[in-house]
Amino acid sequence: MKIFKLVLISFFLITPAKSNSIFNLIKIPNLEIYELKTPNKLKYFYAVKPFRLGVQKNIACINSDKQTYDTKYQIISKNLERYSKEFLKKINLKYIVMCENLSISGINTAGIPDHVMKTLILDLKFNEKYFERVIHHELFHIINDGFKDLFNENEWKKFNDPNFNYAECSTCSKKLGLDTYKDTNGFFTEYSMTIPSEDMAEVYSHLISGNYKVSNDEILNKKIEYIKEKLNKIDNTFVF
Repeated sequence: MKIFKLVLISFFLITPAKSNSIFNLIKIPNLEIYELKTPNKLKYFYAVKPFRLGVQKNIACINSDKQTYDTKYQIISKNLERYSKEFLKKINLKYIVMCENLSISGINTAGIPDHVMKTLILDLKFNEKYFERVIHHELFHIINDGFKDLFNENEWKKFNDPNFNYAECSTCSKKLGLDTYKDTNGFFTEYSMTIPSEDMAEVYSHLISGNYKVSNDEILNKKIEYIKEKLNKIDNTFVF
């Protein structure tokens, strides 16, 4: 296996980047290599042409411009370098794909995690105001997809007021706001109130980016401790 990895890396380093070679690796067309040599072994690709994915080709994204790629790569890599290569291996994340106007069935989305293909697609222009926090939000979905048994949604729901109900799906709700509430009342943002997994991702992203203050919100404090406890089970060296 180690020999195979060395051959694969050598191929990328000494050969011009070819879209079909990357497609064979992660099944996404029209990509080129942006960066392979990173401290935590993440490999970055970028779209050179628009692409579509999925059985029904309902996932779409377009290529950006060089300045955007260069600027956003610095932000993304800075944020993701806080994760060790050991942790990334545990959560099964290896490849980052950069593009813009990412959508699923015509609905814009910040990112698309693919735990099986070890890939996270990020929209470089989704919510400029909270772009850095969104990176960690989307990475949490990779974590959650790989550890469904740990992040039990029924357990999570019990933290909320008995009269509160999540929506059937994140796109079924009009609660899309990402501004952090001053009075949290169990939720960091409006978007937290869509479905349990988005609530978890919002708690995680606030924790990892330091965008929260200790409060007397008992519900939110229980959620924070829950996320910390589960991350510790995945990697007992993990630090927020």
